[in-house]
Amino acid sequence: MTETTGTAARTDRHGAIVAAFLGLLAERDFDAVTLADIADRSGLSLGDIRAAFDSRFAIVEAFVAGIDKAVLDGIDADLADQDTKERLFDVLMRRLDLLTPHKAAIRNLSRAAMRDPALALALNGVARRSQRWMLAAAGVEVPGAGGMIRAQGLAIAFAKVVRTWLDDEDPALARTMRVMDEELVKAGRAAKTLKSVEQLTAPLKSLLCAPLSWRRRSSSWGGSTQERDGSERGWRGDDFRDPKVTPV
Repeated sequence: MTETTGTAARTDRHGAIVAAFLGLLAERDFDAVTLADIADRSGLSLGDIRAAFDSRFAIVEAFVAGIDKAVLDGIDADLADQDTKERLFDVLMRRLDLLTPHKAAIRNLSRAAMRDPALALALNGVARRSQRWMLAAAGVEVPGAGGMIRAQGLAIAFAKVVRTWLDDEDPALARTMRVMDEELVKAGRAAKTLKSVEQLTAPLKSLLCAPLSWRRRSSSWGGSTQERDGSERGWRGDDFRDPKVTPV
């Protein structure tokens, strides 16, 4: 078996496992989906399941990563001239389109998370990582803690949208889109506030980092004196400062 053939086989197994898991999750509670059931539904052995994934939650992570990739692969280049809010709206609505075939499974997973704080916390971590990619798709990439805070805020906002979407039977998703718009307006306000706080605290961060920078210079014996001020930049791209968006 060539390396290419082996990679394709692994991809096929991964896809079969994720599909089997989602099919079972659409029919029953998350706790009732066993690894043995997944093996039976996928037509694979438990050994195959173990070789591909460490746990049921790893299958959830693979599913989310697959959705991320599909969203990123389908970025509309025509939106490049739109403001950040419009780009995020398009990216997240595209995400909901891709999630639609799995709505029943997502509903059952959401119900399980409401009963299990540990599962909810783990899912939040997955959502936060995912939303960093969604921000990147919209042209917003912020390194460090600032980026993590923005991703967490967007994860919370999208979770509210998903709750509405799960109960929205209108094919046009009017209620879902309205909530999406409202949440992105709030996210824009939060991003503006966070950036202001970062700008105000940048001098303090510089002072706090000064002793470390001084020690680094002292120990370098004439080496590089490049310093970090520890400050975080705000939104990249148009930073929600486009006049079409009115953060307060």
